Amino acid sequence: MAETETDDTDAPSLLGRLLFGSGLIVLALRNFTDLNGRIAYANAKGVPKADTLVPAASGLLLGGGLGISMWKFPKLSTGSVAAFFIGVTPLMHDFWAVDDEQHDEELTAFLQNIALLGAALTFLQRARQN
Repeated sequence: MAETETDDTDAPSLLGRLLFGSGLIVLALRNFTDLNGRIAYANAKGVPKADTLVPAASGLLLGGGLGISMWKFPKLSTGSVAAFFIGVTPLMHDFWAVDDEQHDEELTAFLQNIALLGAALTFLQRARQN
């Protein structure tokens, strides 16, 4: 089946796609609505070219969330989301490198991203089977 075609029997659960995809979309939109704050935070974490990478990474998340929700370009969509979490998580949520005051918050964000990465990889595996 072509990458853009969908078949309800091949696609993962609609409810699962909508829950996962819409959560990703909301996260991306939150990034875009506070883009300057997100860029400043990334700069503080030492991310190079944060003014370029933060919007690009948020775009990966938005496009991936939309693609997963509609199951369009599923390999590209799920791969984009996985790439986002692989790139962002260790840089932005480095709980091992922060003081005690920030440790718990960064650890929680790190673990949430790891769980979301696991879901993205599961969807990616499903996309590769079609």
